[in-house]
Amino acid sequence: MPFDTGSTGFMLVATSLVMLMTPGLAFFYGGLVGRKNVLTIMTQSFVSLGWTTVIWFVCGYSLCFSGDGPIIGNLDLAFLRGVDLNTPFGDGQIPLFLFVSYQMMFAIITPALITGAFANRVRFTAYMVFLTAWLFFVYFPLVHMVWGGGLLAQWGCLDFAGGIVVHASAGMAALASVFFVGKRQAAERGPHSIPLVALGTGLLWFGWYGFNAGSELRVDSVTVTAFLNTDIAASFAAVAWLLIAWAQSKKPSFVGLLTGAVAGLATITPAAGFVTPASAALIGTIAGCACYAAVVIKNKLHWDDALDVWGVHGVGGVTGIIMLGVLGTTAVNPAGADGLVYGGSDFFFKQVVAVLGVSVYCFLFTYAMLALINLVTPVRVSKEEQELGLDLSLHGEVAYESAEVI
Repeated sequence: MPFDTGSTGFMLVATSLVMLMTPGLAFFYGGLVGRKNVLTIMTQSFVSLGWTTVIWFVCGYSLCFSGDGPIIGNLDLAFLRGVDLNTPFGDGQIPLFLFVSYQMMFAIITPALITGAFANRVRFTAYMVFLTAWLFFVYFPLVHMVWGGGLLAQWGCLDFAGGIVVHASAGMAALASVFFVGKRQAAERGPHSIPLVALGTGLLWFGWYGFNAGSELRVDSVTVTAFLNTDIAASFAAVAWLLIAWAQSKKPSFVGLLTGAVAGLATITPAAGFVTPASAALIGTIAGCACYAAVVIKNKLHWDDALDVWGVHGVGGVTGIIMLGVLGTTAVNPAGADGLVYGGSDFFFKQVVAVLGVSVYCFLFTYAMLALINLVTPVRVSKEEQELGLDLSLHGEVAYESAEVI
C-alpha cells in the first residue's frame, strides 16, 4: 500500500525539527552557565544524540512500542527486527521507520533536559550511567504506559506530546538530582552569553512545532491546531513572565522573556492537539505565572536548580496535564476527551492522579538511582574541579581560549 506523501513529507520535517531541539537545548543551557562550564553542559546534550540513538535501535523502541504489558514492552522489535521499508505505521499513512525515527528524537532530548538542574556538579562517567538507567527505568516505561497502549493509556489518561512523558518526568527527576548533588561550591556570575540563550530559545521554539504538531502523526486539522496552539501559548507565557518580572525588578528582562517562552512551550505540550486556541492562550498565561512563581519559591528555599528545570519543565508539565483535564474538548479532537469545563470530571481526576503519581515515582526513583550510581562511581565533582571549571577539569577543553575564565 503506498504511503501518504503529504503526511510522510510533513513527518520527515517534524522529525528533523525535534532533532534540532537538542542542539537548541545545548545552546540555551550553554549560554546560561559560566564560561568555564559551557562545553560540559553542551556535551551532556549532544552525547544523548549518539548514545540514546544506539539504545533506541538496540531495544528502546521495542520496550516502548511492542507487546501488551501494562508497564513495559518486550524485545520483539529489538534491532527493528521484522521491520522493513514497506512496513506501515498505524493506519498506513506513514512508514513505521518514520515513526521510529520521530519517537527517537523525543527519547534523545528528554534526559538532556535534566542536565540543567545539576549544571557544573556531575562527573561525565556518572552522567552516562544516569542517562542509560533513566531511559530504561523511567522514560521507556512512561512511553509504553502513555503512548504504547500500556496502563495509563488503558485507564484513559491523555498526553498529546509529552507533558507526563517528557516534561513532568524530567522536571521531577531534575529536582531529585538537585537534592542529591547539593549546591554548587564555586560561585558563577550568571549567564555568560545571553545571545546564546536567545539562539537556543529560537531553535527550541522552532523545533517545538515539530514536537507538538508532529505528534498528530499525520496532516489534518488537529495538526494545524496544535501548531497554532504552540505559538499562542509560548507567546502568552513569554509576555506574562516579562510583565511579572518587569513589575518586580522595574526592568524588562530579556532572559525572563526567553524563559517564559520555554515555560509556555512546555506547558502547552500535553494539550496542544486537544484544546482550542483560546484555551491555549489561557494555558500560556497560567504557565508564565505558575512557572515564574515556582522559580521564586525555589530561590527562597535555596534549591540549587541551576537552570530552573523543575520550575519550567516540571511545573510546566504538571500544569499542562492538569489544564488538559480542565479544558480538553472533543470538538477539537474526537480522539481526545472532554475536560472539567465540558463535564468531564472523571477525565480531570484521571489526569491529576496520573501526573502526580508519575511525578512522585520520577522523583523517588531518580534520587535512589543517583545514590546507587554513587556507590559505583562518584557522582559529584570536587570543589577544586568546580573552581577550575568542568570544561578543563573533566574534558581538557575550553570554549574561549583568549577570554578570562569566569
